[in-house]
Amino acid sequence: MPHVSNASPTIKATPGARPGPEDAVPWVTLSTVMIGMFMAILDSFIVVVAGPAIRTELRATASELQWVLAGYQLSYAVVLITGGRLADLYGRRRVFVIGTAVFTVSSLACAVAGGPGMLIGARIVQGLGAALMVPQVFTVITLTVPARSRHRVFGVLGVVMGMASVSGQVVGGLLIGADLFGSGWRSVFWVNIPIGIATILLALAHVPESRAERTRKLDVPGVLVLSAALLLLTYPLIQGRDAGWPWWTWVCFAASALAFALFVALERAVDRRGGEPLVKLSLFAQRSFSLGIVLVLAVYALLTSYYLALSVSMQEGLGMSALGAGLVYAPAAVTFFVCGLIAGRLVPKYGRRVLEMGAVVLSAGYLTTAVVLLSGPRLTPLLVIPTLMLQSVGGGLLITPLLNTVLARIDPQTAGMASGSLSTAQQVGAALGVAVVGAVFFHTFHAGAASGDRVHAAGHAFALTSLTACAVAALAALLVFLLPKAPQGKR
Repeated sequence: MPHVSNASPTIKATPGARPGPEDAVPWVTLSTVMIGMFMAILDSFIVVVAGPAIRTELRATASELQWVLAGYQLSYAVVLITGGRLADLYGRRRVFVIGTAVFTVSSLACAVAGGPGMLIGARIVQGLGAALMVPQVFTVITLTVPARSRHRVFGVLGVVMGMASVSGQVVGGLLIGADLFGSGWRSVFWVNIPIGIATILLALAHVPESRAERTRKLDVPGVLVLSAALLLLTYPLIQGRDAGWPWWTWVCFAASALAFALFVALERAVDRRGGEPLVKLSLFAQRSFSLGIVLVLAVYALLTSYYLALSVSMQEGLGMSALGAGLVYAPAAVTFFVCGLIAGRLVPKYGRRVLEMGAVVLSAGYLTTAVVLLSGPRLTPLLVIPTLMLQSVGGGLLITPLLNTVLARIDPQTAGMASGSLSTAQQVGAALGVAVVGAVFFHTFHAGAASGDRVHAAGHAFALTSLTACAVAALAALLVFLLPKAPQGKR
């Protein structure tokens, strides 16, 4: 069984874990939990490509199709921090295995769904399973990897997360295009089942159990108030654009702000009494963590919304199949993978400068896409593939080392809540991006498509979306330059 780091005396490891060399990295353990991370993130993106086929076969309305996407994101975002805290209480391996089992069974329910209602319900449960899996990945890395080797592992995790994000359209398109056993869109869910079963077996065999000794009980009032705050924030972000931003969306936003304020007051009170708050607010006093959370919000606001705009542009604008739309992004996905690996090697030597370069190149990639499309040519795959690859160069250099920058100074005792907070920021950022960047694209595309020239409408809408993405990426670049300069892996 892999060694569990004794960097903190407050962490209890499973008996029988044998110490290894000082810098040994338990890659079997890490690969196991990273598979869970990959599946959870991939399922946020892969259904975007399957959307048109789902709508046709299940005769789903536009609102029902939106909930197939939103139900997963909503339950995932709301439960993430609680998932990290439950693992601190009851064991990281146990909660990871339970989450993987829930994710796998609900994937089966998605694959056999006979109507939109069943699919939506299964997707909500699938999001709950993902919320139990994902926080444990960061914690397992923090506990099992020596500090001086952690930058390499976080680099690999960054590649895994980035590839799960950027390859969703490619994988989804390939699976739907292959039409395995005549399953069509259902194959994007069937594929989770053997992978999920294998992950559970590997976790039971190779992931050591651990928990935080000082955590005595779950902060139930904190769970309820934070869940309400996140629900009030993410629900209108996900549904507001399609609903035309009615009055209730703004009421939800205001109520969310009040709920977050109440949550902060509750957590401070619990901390003053010597209890165990759901989130230690002292985490946000660390500059790398507080800036990093905002940076993660910005980066993931770009990823989800931009890939959605690309998928719609290729399928509804140019009339391409799901497979064809997915293959448009294949060169960019390969570029991201290569640059992510390179970034993992550069960060130990050059530190924050790698992230700075990535943020600048990412901004330039979005700007180049906009300039090319606004200069006159009609949208074609060959026109945007080079600029998408440029974006992936920047994304690979920025996203891959981002996790190490944000989490490297986190004490193992707070690893669960920190990782849950980071994962929540990813999901809230994704919802925020679809609401803001997505609103720019869909408003422009639908207005232009009314004239009958859908190719021109898609090109113009994607160009304006690229300009909006450039502005968000420029904000991310500014945040990168404000991060601490010292390499975070040296503690």
